[in-house]
Amino acid sequence: MDLLRAVIVGPAGTPYHDGLFFFDVYFPSQYPCKPPLVNYRSGGLRLNPNLYACGKVCLSLLNTWPGTACEMWNPSSSTMLQVLVSIQALVLNAKPYFNEPGHTVYANTLAGEKQSLLYNEETFLLSCRTMLYSLRNPPKHFEEFIGGHFWKYGRGILVGCKAYMGGAQVGCLVGDGVQDVDEGDKSCSQNFKCSLEMLFKGLTNEFTNLDIDCHEFQAQVVNSVAAADTTDTTLRL
Repeated sequence: MDLLRAVIVGPAGTPYHDGLFFFDVYFPSQYPCKPPLVNYRSGGLRLNPNLYACGKVCLSLLNTWPGTACEMWNPSSSTMLQVLVSIQALVLNAKPYFNEPGHTVYANTLAGEKQSLLYNEETFLLSCRTMLYSLRNPPKHFEEFIGGHFWKYGRGILVGCKAYMGGAQVGCLVGDGVQDVDEGDKSCSQNFKCSLEMLFKGLTNEFTNLDIDCHEFQAQVVNSVAAADTTDTTLRL
């Protein structure tokens, strides 16, 4: 086998939770002496410093980023499974802002954490757009998997979106609406909430098409549309 397609489910407690992220892999003739070539199916979106919009995956294990000897590809011990686990655990993490080398010095500082929260907001928006892209343009042979995944986790995703629009920090939800931070935290920005409302509407429609019971979320969609119409009317006046 020289071609492989893999999907990674975004881990709980991160801005990628419940999303699907697809990777196309090519094993060159020199494999395993050389690492596999991995391309991220980005849909033109860059939702992580290590995952480029062009599809490049920046990872020491793939020899696409500098690292110590133990971090680089080792023909005698490195595996494709290790690559996928590294992407899930080290790339799709809770604070991807600090994946950018120049940002690591700001970790655990007030300014750095503030920027990290803002980055997580934008990342979650891109993750939602990636969900819609996967639903509307499913990779070949993964059609049933995608439908089954979102049929199972769709309601939880909408619960998360609703909580974030209510002010909860992105990534704070673990499980179906269970928060791991103070429920009184209202830290998300207004711009983020407005952008998420539109994506929430799109996800609700797509999940409804999968026969997911989204009745409890329809009122939120209607209210969002009504609010938008009122704003437009005010601007025209």
